Order: sequence, then structure tokens, then C-alpha cells
Amino acid sequence: MIALLLALGSSLAYGCADFLGGLGARKAHVLRTVMVAAPASLVVELLLWPVLGASFGTGVLVWGAASGVASAAAFTLLYRTLAIGPMNVLSPVTALVSAVLPVAVGLVQGEHLSAAGLVGLPLALVAVVLVSAGHGAASARPSGTALLLAFGAGAAIALQLIFLHQAPSGSGVAPLIVGRAVSSALTLTAAAVMFRRLGEEKPAYAVSAAAGMLDSIANLLFLLATRSGDLAIVAVIVALYPAGTVLLARGVLRERIARGQLAGLGTAAAAVSLLALT
Repeated sequence: MIALLLALGSSLAYGCADFLGGLGARKAHVLRTVMVAAPASLVVELLLWPVLGASFGTGVLVWGAASGVASAAAFTLLYRTLAIGPMNVLSPVTALVSAVLPVAVGLVQGEHLSAAGLVGLPLALVAVVLVSAGHGAASARPSGTALLLAFGAGAAIALQLIFLHQAPSGSGVAPLIVGRAVSSALTLTAAAVMFRRLGEEKPAYAVSAAAGMLDSIANLLFLLATRSGDLAIVAVIVALYPAGTVLLARGVLRERIARGQLAGLGTAAAAVSLLALT
């Protein structure tokens, strides 16, 4: 139950971070948004070091660095995907890919599901698609590039979660610190190389920084959840992060929630209830 609650918190934080990151990427070049968001995440994790501790062994450095590379790719691809849209088609693709890969890894590594889990897990995957799909999903036609970006973003998110899960359990927040340091370095380097192509628009500093800080909190909650629960279950709950985006858009931007999304939220509640029994 603790792992489930942590996973739900992680999902909500990811959804809020994506909402803010998508807004920021519409104001300025996606790299300008990420070059603010990634260092802001690192600051949060450094502040958590004295509280939660950190142990920097070889395994932590390897898996943390790998998660950092995946995180940099995820930041860039996801914010770019959300910026070009259509979100109601691309968001379900990204969320589903980010759920399926960790689930597969968890099951391959020997995790087992009870009867309730065998029903709840596929039900949660259905909820991921429903809650992500907005208005006009049937008629919107994303470009091939947009679909490729969505698949890439989902895969990058999945790899980041998988690599964090592989880090030693007694390492505290060290995997997050290493990962974010690597992703920040990669992002700032890419921004420096492409500086002339980033345009004149200034990033939305507050929005971008808030997105990064929320992403850091989401990563921490995910890490804690997988240390007390199964990757297969935690990952699919975390993949419900579009629900946070949908609810925030409803509250802040007054966007109407589609019937399919309402059905998805209900399906997600049922799936979480079943997974709580596993």
C-alpha cells in the first residue's frame, strides 16, 4: 500500500511537471525550457542529500549516469512532443510506451502478480490510454515526426525509470543526484552547441524551474516506491501521469474533461484498488 501511494504521488507530480513543461516549451525553444528545468531539479536533489543521505558506489554511478542520459532525452522529447501536438493523440502513445517497457522488465526479472494484479495491471494500461485522450482523438492526425517523438519520449521515460530501479537500494538519493547532474550537463552542452538556433525568445523561467522541481520530486517518489514494491506495478501507476495534466488543465485553464477521460479516471481508480490487493 505504501508503494502504491508513493507511485500515485509520483504520477501526480509527473503530470503537473509535464503540464508546466509543455507550457514553457510553447513560449520558447524546448532546449531553453530544459536548460532551466534540469538544473532546478538538481538543486532539489542536492537539498535532499542531507535529509535522505547518499552513497556513491560504482553501481550508483553507472545506473545513475544511465538514467541521466535517458532523463535528458525524455525532457527534450516529451516537451517537444507536447509543444507540437496533437496532445490528445501523442500523450497516450507516450504514456503507454513508458508503462509497457518497465512492466516487461519487472516480469522478466521474476516479479509475480496475484489474481487481482493480473486483472488490475491490464486495466491500468487501459486507463493510461483513456485518461490521456482528449477531444478529437479520432480525427486528429499527427505527423510521422510527431509520432516518432512520442515513441522516443515514452521509451526515454521508461529507460530512466528502469535504470533508477537498478541502482542499489541503500544508496539514498545518490542515483538521482548523479542522474540529474549528467542530464543537466548534457542539456547545457547541447544548448551551447545549438545556441544560434534557439531563437530570441526567453524561457518562462518560473514555469520551467517549477517543472524541473516537480520532476525531481516525482523521481524521488518513484525511487522510494520501487524500493518497497514491484517495478511492474509501480511503473504502470506512475504512467497514469496524464491524469495530473488533465486535472490541472481543468482547474487552471478551465479545459473541459472529455467523457473518455472521465471513464479513464474511473478505470484508473478501479485498477489502483485491484493493485492494492496484490
